[in-house]
Amino acid sequence: MALTQELAGITCPVVTPFDEAEQIDEDALRTLVNSLQSAGIDAVFPNGTTGEFASLSPDERRRVLEIVVDQVDGELPVVAGAGATSVPETLEYIDEAAEIGADAAVIVPPYFHTANSPAGNERYFEAIADESALPLLLYNIPACTGQEIAIDTVSAVADHENIIGLKDSSGDLEYFLGAMGATPGEFLHLQGYDSLLVPALRMGADGGVNALSNAVPGAFAELFDTAETDRGATLQAAIADLFEGCGAYGFAPASKAALEYRGVIPTDTVRPPLMTVPDEGRETIQAGVDGVLEQ
Repeated sequence: MALTQELAGITCPVVTPFDEAEQIDEDALRTLVNSLQSAGIDAVFPNGTTGEFASLSPDERRRVLEIVVDQVDGELPVVAGAGATSVPETLEYIDEAAEIGADAAVIVPPYFHTANSPAGNERYFEAIADESALPLLLYNIPACTGQEIAIDTVSAVADHENIIGLKDSSGDLEYFLGAMGATPGEFLHLQGYDSLLVPALRMGADGGVNALSNAVPGAFAELFDTAETDRGATLQAAIADLFEGCGAYGFAPASKAALEYRGVIPTDTVRPPLMTVPDEGRETIQAGVDGVLEQ
């Protein structure tokens, strides 16, 4: 099966569990990956935003990826985060991911020296794609990178043989639909804003990359299969409530709080500058998780 077909579903941007000393909890990471597989998640994405990649050392990023690739054992595609601020560093992460056994990589526009023209991002993505050892997904997350990947840029690079799709976490459905209309039919469009998943799927999206699929993976798998039905709408409404309750705390801390509540990981520890969810937030998140599971 072609990789684009394998990624047409729900990809989980896997959290990186830490122990109370803020070290990677390898056993908890393996347990989490097992839970995602068992629940019907279609692919996994380590070292993304939800995985706190920016708080990991290069050696830690490598170890997280090694564990995930080993744990899925070829049963699920692994899409490795390769976010960095330069072409050489991004290519180093991609080469390492290919060596470890990832199936694709996710790249972002530079998030410190942002492009002074949309053509700068086009040049940046093409320079990476020309040398990439793996197929690539572009990742539009302007809240974290300080810039949107212009639709014209997506369109300009969509024909590159190594660029296979876009993950959009902007929360702007108009942008998402515009990108869909500006790219070839085989180009993947993955909705990264959990509360927009059903609307996007009903408009032709190929799937989603959704932080809260860490905590309620079965609901996301079912939502994908039922998106065109009333059942899908019901699940989307419950997930949207959970998503809204998590928004104030950041989706890495919120996903970890939900996972701890469900007993999947032993602690919701995060690294600075992130903070764990306060008690009142935990109650909100727990109620949201229960609301999804009760559907």
